[in-house]
Amino acid sequence: MQFNASVQFLQRQAASLLLYQAVIQAEAGQAFLRLLAALQLEDADSLSCLSAYGQWFQALVAVGLSWQDYLLVQLLRTENALTRQHSEYQSAALTAAAQQDLRALQQLYSWTGKQLSQWVQEKSGLEVTPVVWETPPNQPTVQQLSQQPIWLQLKQTEDWAALLPELTAFYQQFGTGLFATYSAFRWQAEPKQLVGVGHPDPIQLEELVGYETQKSALLQNTAALLSGYRALHMLLYGSRGTGKSSLVKALLSAYSEQGLRLIEVSKADLRDLPQIVDQLRDLPQKFVIFVDDLSFEEDDDAYKALKVVLEGNITARPRNIVLYATSNRRHLIREFFGDRPRPSDADEIHSWDTVQEKLSFSDRFGLTLTFEPADQNTYLAIVRHLAQQADLPLEPEQLEFRALQWATRHNGRSGRTARQFVDFLEAELRMAPG
Repeated sequence: MQFNASVQFLQRQAASLLLYQAVIQAEAGQAFLRLLAALQLEDADSLSCLSAYGQWFQALVAVGLSWQDYLLVQLLRTENALTRQHSEYQSAALTAAAQQDLRALQQLYSWTGKQLSQWVQEKSGLEVTPVVWETPPNQPTVQQLSQQPIWLQLKQTEDWAALLPELTAFYQQFGTGLFATYSAFRWQAEPKQLVGVGHPDPIQLEELVGYETQKSALLQNTAALLSGYRALHMLLYGSRGTGKSSLVKALLSAYSEQGLRLIEVSKADLRDLPQIVDQLRDLPQKFVIFVDDLSFEEDDDAYKALKVVLEGNITARPRNIVLYATSNRRHLIREFFGDRPRPSDADEIHSWDTVQEKLSFSDRFGLTLTFEPADQNTYLAIVRHLAQQADLPLEPEQLEFRALQWATRHNGRSGRTARQFVDFLEAELRMAPG
């Protein structure tokens, strides 16, 4: 058939990739290659062609991208020897390989899903062309990347190889791989690696009221981090339910587009902190390492690994990393009266030094923000704010009366209690008949 030569040409372009092989190694790319192979089979195997097209269609649905948008996203986010360069590359071979790959990928990009669907119709003898998958409106990944000039340049430029300097600048600014794909991560102990969080907490800074001084200090410190200055490690401590963790998580929705990334590390994995920092220090993004509900038992020496991150060692402290921890305890290491020195032959000679090391550990954070328990006025202010955001049809007097009842019967006055009350009330009012 007339498309056989075109199919073979596309197969050669895909096989010729030197640096950007990962672009087609994911399922959508592999399904595309299987479809090309099926189009080369004899007429008697036309059902294989239809099956291969169905698998390719499902792979595109899974990523939510058309074939062309999929290639662009992979091109901008795939990690390889070129994208890992942190300074202007000098290798002529690397440059030539990148230019060759860009031209090959542009050939794959030039064949739209509609054209491939028509080939499948011709091959299989269908009366109509199979449905073509298109990128849905407001697709998050496309929305984010389409705001960058390189996205439009790739769509309009006749020779992608000519865009190599712009691509290199894009990689250096925004990074590639996992850190360009996700904004939130958690550290996984086995195997030791960062895992992207597909649906991070969407809480917004505007939802959090009542602790404006603490919020201002946190935002100012985070702004310094994003600007490349030496930001301070921070300890947020105070009563439960005051919004300490929510305030840290809300930074992501405010600053992720400016390169901020949030990495959650559990207390059990604090010994891995030096390893995590080493992975992040040369990346273009800015990182907040988030440790929630931090405290240590008397015999827990994991705080020594945290101490290395807070105070540094012989390795220079990276400017793109800061640690934010929350705790209900001002002194993070539990101390007992029995820990205090007593005149005894069995006591440590310099035992007061040990006690002071425990007591002063929290002082190693550059900034400490205190979250006092919410009084009645603060609690009601939070309730009114959340109720306004939810557009609840309730008179102010009735809202406050029910909010105080809720606090009395449940967990006391706090931002968490206010959030729980408004969520409950919203469901109740929306579900009420009429």
